[in-house]
Amino acid sequence: MFSAPLNKLMAAMVLLTAVSAAQQAATSSSASASASGSSEASSTATCSLADGKELYVRYNAIPANKDRVANGKPFTPGGAPMTLFTETKLAFGNSTIPVGAYTLYPIPGKDHWTLVVNKNVTAGSAYDERQDLARGPMETAQVSEPGSTLDIAFAHVGPKCTLRIYFGKSASFADFMEK
Repeated sequence: MFSAPLNKLMAAMVLLTAVSAAQQAATSSSASASASGSSEASSTATCSLADGKELYVRYNAIPANKDRVANGKPFTPGGAPMTLFTETKLAFGNSTIPVGAYTLYPIPGKDHWTLVVNKNVTAGSAYDERQDLARGPMETAQVSEPGSTLDIAFAHVGPKCTLRIYFGKSASFADFMEK
C-alpha cells in the first residue's frame, strides 16, 4: 500500500514515539526526584542538517559534582544513558547508524574517551555491550574552567554534526556524518 521509504519512516516515527514515552515516564520519576531535592533536568541538544533532517540527544543535565566518571566504565548521567534520535542515516567511525533511536554511552579513559552507540533503548535497562551498534574514539581535551553541569551541544558544518560533551573539566567530541 505504501512505498518502502514511507513504511520505514512510519516505523521510525513509531519507534521514536515509544522511546519518547519511555523517556517521559523516566522524566516523570525524575520530576518527583526533583521535588525531593534532586536538581536533574532533562535537556536536548539538536543538530539540523541542510536537508531539514535532524539528530538530537536527550540527557540528564546533572550537576558536575553529582556524578563521578570512572575510567573504562560507561557514563550514565543521573543513572540514565543519553538517547540519540536520528531522522537520517549516519556514519560514525566505521559504522552506519540507521534512522531510529539509540542510547549513547561515553566511556571515559585516562587520555581519551570512547563513544558507544547502543541499540537497547529500554528504559531502566543496564548497559549491554552485545547491543553495541558502533564505537568510536572521541577527541578529548581539558577546559580551564570547569562547568557546573553536564552540557551537550552539536557543532554543525555541512553534512557533519560534531557531538560535544562537557563535564567538569573534560570536553569530548565525536563526529556524525550524514550518509
